[in-house]
Amino acid sequence: MDKKNFSPESLMMTYGYKPELSEGAVKPPVFQTSTFVFQTAEEGKAFFELAYGIRGKEKNEELGLIYSRINNPNLEILENRLSLWDKADDCAVFESGMSAISTVLLEFVKPGDLLLVGLPVYGGTDHFVHHFLPEIGVEVMGFHSDHSFEDVVEMVEKSGKSDRLAMVYVETPANPTNQIIDIEMCRKVTEHFATKEHRAKVAVDNTYMGPIWSQPLSLGADIVIYSATKYIGGHSDLIAGAVLGNNEVIKRVKTLRTFLGNMPSPHTCWLLLRSLETLKIRMEQQMRNAKAVAEFLNSHPKVEKVYYLGLLEPGDEKYAIYKKQYTSPGAMISFDVKGGEKEAFTFLNSLKLFKLAVSLGSTEGLAQHPATMTHAGVDALSKLELGITDKLVRLSIGIENVDDIIWDVSQALEKIKVREGEAIPA
Repeated sequence: MDKKNFSPESLMMTYGYKPELSEGAVKPPVFQTSTFVFQTAEEGKAFFELAYGIRGKEKNEELGLIYSRINNPNLEILENRLSLWDKADDCAVFESGMSAISTVLLEFVKPGDLLLVGLPVYGGTDHFVHHFLPEIGVEVMGFHSDHSFEDVVEMVEKSGKSDRLAMVYVETPANPTNQIIDIEMCRKVTEHFATKEHRAKVAVDNTYMGPIWSQPLSLGADIVIYSATKYIGGHSDLIAGAVLGNNEVIKRVKTLRTFLGNMPSPHTCWLLLRSLETLKIRMEQQMRNAKAVAEFLNSHPKVEKVYYLGLLEPGDEKYAIYKKQYTSPGAMISFDVKGGEKEAFTFLNSLKLFKLAVSLGSTEGLAQHPATMTHAGVDALSKLELGITDKLVRLSIGIENVDDIIWDVSQALEKIKVREGEAIPA
């Protein structure tokens, strides 16, 4: 089958799998095995030479099956199919989103290096870059979506480590505020400080948009990262992560993964293969629902502000970046209730259809309070600067009937009471 003749959503059913190698099974079975048999000792030697990077591949040579910590049919089929969406050379899948993130950072950022991080990021990422990495000698510098190219260049120059810039890491749209950062600008920063021998990598956490609504590699990113638990998995029944890029990047990532041992199980890979078949239709329905919910919230008297890309209009500062980087406004909504933690908790505790839980991108609607939940570990001043306040609520919109979703949001907002003798504070 020539993949050039088919779109990714069609190839999710068949690509990378040969039924004749599995008794004709129309879907890949779970290859629940730890090890694989070599036909000859010479074959085993050749497989290990490739796996350990002792030599490069010969023409048309592929890495054979050795041991499920290195490769497994379910893992390989999954990585092949995920690569299609992002038009990547290769993909490495992990047992969690954080293991994907930490492996990338450990591989490409070394003691003495400078890591430039777009803020905000997911709470786990924030903790890793601001607490763990400095302990091993990595200098971390944050920038915000309102910083220009010139601002960022000046920051790096003032750090005195412009020659040690190793990576620009961004999560865009950002969790939980939907702030967007210009990926092409990040690439321009790395090129500004590049030498003949080295250019810093641009890594983009694309979890909020999944591989359907944005392809960061085409915008200048070197590395794309996903919490595959979210939209890619999409059913709240697995934990996984993924990293995509060119062959050189993924070879390094996979080599470190082999020795850290943080690849997913065959069963997790099988579940992800199942989920990929419906990824596009799930995400498109979630997006349609989110648009309607955002419009409802935007006109509600008990909502102070809504953070949703679909509400950006021509003339807004970030509109041009939004249209350049994304084909959809997504299905993640954050909003400020009028009030504070008490009013936000009243809303959350009153929901009937939404589940009060962290994570996102699943078929069911999920609601949470970032300041005290996913981003609880971010220091108080940083949360305030980034807009992660006590009044902020985050919604992950599911595939339920949109009228039911809006009814649930509406009745929960109605439970927020005006304080006696005063209006709800802004």
